[in-house]
Amino acid sequence: MKLVKFTKKGIYCIPGKFYLDPWLPVDYAIISHGHADHARRGNKFYLCQTDSKAILKHRLGADIHVESLNYNEPRIINGVQVSFFPAGHVIGSAQIRLEYKGFVVVFTGDYKVKDDYITVPFEPIKCHEFITESTFGLPIYNWLSEAQLQQQMHDWVQKNQAHNRTSVFLGYSLGKAQRLMKLMEGVDKIFVHSAIHNLNTAIQGSGIPLPETELLNYDFKKEDVQNKIVILPPGLLGSKLIKKIPNAATAICSGWMQIRGNRRWQAVDAGFAVSDHADWNGLLSAVKATEAEKVYVTHGSQATFSKYLNEIGISSAEVKTEYGTEEEEAELITEKTVSP
Repeated sequence: MKLVKFTKKGIYCIPGKFYLDPWLPVDYAIISHGHADHARRGNKFYLCQTDSKAILKHRLGADIHVESLNYNEPRIINGVQVSFFPAGHVIGSAQIRLEYKGFVVVFTGDYKVKDDYITVPFEPIKCHEFITESTFGLPIYNWLSEAQLQQQMHDWVQKNQAHNRTSVFLGYSLGKAQRLMKLMEGVDKIFVHSAIHNLNTAIQGSGIPLPETELLNYDFKKEDVQNKIVILPPGLLGSKLIKKIPNAATAICSGWMQIRGNRRWQAVDAGFAVSDHADWNGLLSAVKATEAEKVYVTHGSQATFSKYLNEIGISSAEVKTEYGTEEEEAELITEKTVSP
């Protein structure tokens, strides 16, 4: 049975007459999560998981036509049963399960199988066809547990404080920033950039609790942030704002930091492999748990991961999509100065 097809606008459900995370405007878009490479402007109607609704309205516009469903709350659309299951990627992220005449397809969007302290944990789903990302689909990527990661980061902050330095973490505004806030909760006062603060406000407005933070105003007093913790978007590395932070020690938080020689290490004091995506073993465990007859691999290390799946007897194919672009750009360090 052919339930979905890959088109120039995105992943299309044939009988349902809707798209999954389309990259061109469509009439009906079912959205896996709020990152801009998956949730784009211009669609007439949006359907998302409940915790993503405020995020979509904040990022795409308060006037968008959007409805939401809780996890494992089915809706029938043109005979197709649609439901959301936790993806463990960011707040509100969901795998999209489609069932039609007993045939099941699961689209993951982006996902992470290791539990963190803030997102609803990933839930494996059995299906006939599985559409998976492969952002870190290489054996070299193997994440620490959240407890190990937290200890590393706490030690770094304490070392900085002993040397009268302010700890500045650079992480993507949606997902990474909230996770960093949770990892740093209780260590010391946390200041966040306005882009993160405004998103936090939207998330909290929908009833989701977040750790306490303080907005880093552009006219902040240096003595107020001295030796404290600051979380900023990655694009602000080298900006006037970051240069104003007293004796700043900077750390990039990204899965790419797994590789010490990565060019993103340049011009920073530390790097922590904090990723909202599954590592190599996480991807394999997720795929195997589905018992899928066919696996489609979207963005990331598609060729390597798909090839390996076929070698171990899991039928797999690469699919060209337009996912992954925004996060890659957000994590990228450039030499240009970004104004605060």
